[in-house]
Amino acid sequence: MPAPVSAPVSAPTPDAASGTAFTPRIFSGIQPSGGLTLGNYLGAIRRFVTMQDQGGFAQTLYCMVDMHAITVWQDPDALRRNTRELAAGYLAAGLDPARSILFNQSRVPEHAQLAWVFNCVARMGWMGRMTQWKDKAGKNAEAASLGLFAYPALMAADILLYHATHVPVGEDQKQHLELTRDVAAKFNHDYGVDFFPVTEPVIEGTATRVMSLRDGTKKMSKSDPSDASRINLTDDADTIARKIRKARTDPEPLPSDYAGLRDRPEARNLVNIYAALSDQGTDQVMRTHGGSQFGAFKPALAELAVETLAPISAEMARLMQDPAEIDRTLAAGALRARDIAAPILERTYDIVGMLR
Repeated sequence: MPAPVSAPVSAPTPDAASGTAFTPRIFSGIQPSGGLTLGNYLGAIRRFVTMQDQGGFAQTLYCMVDMHAITVWQDPDALRRNTRELAAGYLAAGLDPARSILFNQSRVPEHAQLAWVFNCVARMGWMGRMTQWKDKAGKNAEAASLGLFAYPALMAADILLYHATHVPVGEDQKQHLELTRDVAAKFNHDYGVDFFPVTEPVIEGTATRVMSLRDGTKKMSKSDPSDASRINLTDDADTIARKIRKARTDPEPLPSDYAGLRDRPEARNLVNIYAALSDQGTDQVMRTHGGSQFGAFKPALAELAVETLAPISAEMARLMQDPAEIDRTLAAGALRARDIAAPILERTYDIVGMLR
């Protein structure tokens, strides 16, 4: 789990670049593209819950970024279902709409409005260097959507619209957070203000990047054609246990220290998952299980995974039986989000020189 990263609400955090004090605030989000996995849970959702529960922030805002999702084509009915399923995953994992602000991005129009301002701040060269743009656009970049190219500017708007000071993200989003910091710094410089914070990414924990159960060199992904490569948050207890028992490993026993897993990606992945689920360090896991064969370690991991994930799966299924209640939760969260966002957008427009 992430180490505490908190600042008292009564003592706003000084921005390192400007010295301006900003109210400590968390923002993060996940695309509702369907198929929540163990990677989403350990790399993001569980960390969201930790940061909600540890306190020290004025608000914790967690978003379903459905506007990002449509940078590639989405079936409309599937997008609606996936947005509700992601919300159900947030709630089932322990995010509390009374303590955190939960909403889907498209309900807060200020995201798109600020994104346009940032489209005019960010540089084409910045966008073209984004690794995810290169990976997703591939060799046929001219056929990709303009939204996919401008994705990082919208992400910057998502974060800076709330003056978020900390953003828990996975390693794969680190470059986008760096661009968000660049956008904030350039806006402040161009207009001679200290208005937007230079946001701090929070990238911590033993399983911020969970790998495939079939190939330890690849990230666990809902797009992998093999369902056996991942644990879905909708899997039942028997399915979770079966996938872990059949996870790819090597014939060697676990070593006595974590460094011994350097060239054993599948074994390292299972140890990382065990450490994250059990709230232990990897060294502690190795002290307990070093020397064990996988015939003994996998059942222990399966039991731990079922104990943690099966209740979440069951609660998600229950919540999905009442989509209207999920919609009401998201609508209420959007109103609270707009209370924060609207004044920040208004001040942005004033700084830029737009008549209101």
